[in-house]
Amino acid sequence: MEVEELERHSPQLLDHDLNQYFPQLLEFESIEETERSDLYKVIGPTVERILGAVVREDFAEYPESKIEDPKSAVSVIAWNIERGNIFEGILDALKNHERLRDKDLLLLTELDYGMARSRNRFVARELARELKLNYAFAPVYIALQKGSGVESQADGENTNSIHGLAMFSRYPMRNVHAVDLPNGKDKMWGKEKRLGYLRALVADIDHPLGTFRAVTTHLDAHCSRAHRHLQIKIVLDHLDTLEPLPTIIGGDWNTTTFNSQNHRRAIMGYWRRVLMGPKRVVTKHFPHPDRYFERGLFGELERRGFNYKDLNEIGAGTLHYDVESIEKNTNLRDWVPEWCFPFIFWAAGRVGGKVSGRLDWFTGRGVEPVGKPETIGNLKDEFGTPLSDHDAIGLEFRC
Repeated sequence: MEVEELERHSPQLLDHDLNQYFPQLLEFESIEETERSDLYKVIGPTVERILGAVVREDFAEYPESKIEDPKSAVSVIAWNIERGNIFEGILDALKNHERLRDKDLLLLTELDYGMARSRNRFVARELARELKLNYAFAPVYIALQKGSGVESQADGENTNSIHGLAMFSRYPMRNVHAVDLPNGKDKMWGKEKRLGYLRALVADIDHPLGTFRAVTTHLDAHCSRAHRHLQIKIVLDHLDTLEPLPTIIGGDWNTTTFNSQNHRRAIMGYWRRVLMGPKRVVTKHFPHPDRYFERGLFGELERRGFNYKDLNEIGAGTLHYDVESIEKNTNLRDWVPEWCFPFIFWAAGRVGGKVSGRLDWFTGRGVEPVGKPETIGNLKDEFGTPLSDHDAIGLEFRC
């Protein structure tokens, strides 16, 4: 990159001294109240600089020879790495796991920069440097606390207090930018307070097989199905304003089938599924959200010429809930009332105590799958610790 480009995307854009104001910010109960305050008049420009930034650096060592094998394809992984908490294990998997290593493109969600729960690493930058890949990182939140559930008990204090999503490429990345996505829930309301909003990260990749467009997406968890549909529509509308290119989109879309804007809606949705029959919902809907509950989102993709059915291992869950998991139960208690748990355990018990849903997806336009897409689960470090609460998904394609 040229000097001007380096400065425009420098990691220094994320430097700040906002942590001193966090105790005051935690007193606010809504983003509207926060932005009306005298305090926000002081810190607003810094907040907006961080939340509008896209950081990128080049660490890739480009191969000299062109790809000539007609059987060659672009290889891509999408993975929610749960903050990058188990960093060494994630790095080892991306370097050495036979189904994760040596990929051309990584579309990763949930990466921290300066959070105690992930040992205050700049997760994206450290992964890129170790893997010798170019990277782009888009902040989505400035976290005012350590996190939710067990994360709130992490040792130490946050430093940069930034959370975001990223893209990594073995080949040059051009026209890198982000698309802002509206929140489905006020992030200053509730137990985990944050400034910011989700974004989609977009880049054109100059691959030897041809230039294509890549998009990392993370849709809102604490929102309605209609809001997730709106978020993907905003991404597609933006893509339609750009020069046409073959396009691959991947990430965590949080297609839980639930409306989780608030406790009441989540509880009503839970009881609706109990009445539908726990076994039916667990087998027919959670792994297949496109069939009914999230059909608005997936129908939008197909109407716009995007293919998802051939680019995913349909029916394979990517997030697995076990009623015996203390950690997940602790996290769940941050947004579900305590009295619900006996009923949740009862419903889960009806299907063996374990429930899987497909939250992570690829979709593409102008791309052709090569071989079968896959879901890559049971990813653990040398001590048997799961690397993330999500499975990775993999795909090879040609433009």
